[in-house]
Amino acid sequence: MKKIRKAVIPVAGLGTRFLPATKSMPKEMLPVVDRPVVQYAVDEAFEAGIEHIVFVTGRNKAVIEDYFDLHPELIGTLEQTGKKAQLQSLESLLPVAGATSFIRQQSPQGLGHAVWCAREVIGNEPFALLLPDMVSFGGRGCLAETVDLYERTGGNVIAVERCDPTETNKYGIVGRGADVGGGFEVTAMVEKPAPANAPSNFYINGRYILQPEIFALLGNQQRGAGNEIQLTDAMVRLSTDQPFFAQPFKGRMFDCGSKEGFIQANIAFALARDDMKGPVFEMLQEFVRSHERQEEAA
Repeated sequence: MKKIRKAVIPVAGLGTRFLPATKSMPKEMLPVVDRPVVQYAVDEAFEAGIEHIVFVTGRNKAVIEDYFDLHPELIGTLEQTGKKAQLQSLESLLPVAGATSFIRQQSPQGLGHAVWCAREVIGNEPFALLLPDMVSFGGRGCLAETVDLYERTGGNVIAVERCDPTETNKYGIVGRGADVGGGFEVTAMVEKPAPANAPSNFYINGRYILQPEIFALLGNQQRGAGNEIQLTDAMVRLSTDQPFFAQPFKGRMFDCGSKEGFIQANIAFALARDDMKGPVFEMLQEFVRSHERQEEAA
């Protein structure tokens, strides 16, 4: 069994759900408290033992590459003003030289196409895939748990969480088979099924470990929903030859690609910090009391 050394993080999306903010700022650079969304995915990858991250970018995404590079002017200013804590924080977030690659996806053709663009850098070895919109919260990172299951089972592994059974039509849903190594065998993968037709209420939450054979399938994958090359379609094809397993995530994943999830993530991470939880909690209480008074007055 080959070790999972490399990870793909696709960051070429246009971020239309966050317009007008994302007209000039990549959605991956929107901050959750004081770190951009993409930083959380990078931290999670390195926590799981990833050695090299491949970013699949697009036009107007150069700021992401700059973010993961040295900023001599900023470093000099922090040194001159004695802001050691901020300087140490920046240095701790900087990947080591050679630990990142940036690949351009010339046109938005779907998640499957973005993954396929990383094929030459990944090579013939299994790899992790992290969707940066999904931010892991609570305890160990989701990818670390997923790698644990991979090391027990091999094959392909998908991280999952439970959704409300009435909302399966919002997610990619997997069928649950026999329990294996803390996870379970995947018997089906269905994109946004109606609740009556859903094989379970376990949804795919944006963390994957995939075998390199997925690249050949993506290379000739027919366009699916939205006239895009869908990763799920290629995974279904791969599942006819290779096993898939699911790892239920013990924490919580926030969908920062949606406005609601983004706000929830900011609140959750702020309340988890000793320097912020008091004032933020008091503010939330006051908002709730004010809302209740307005409803009573109405």
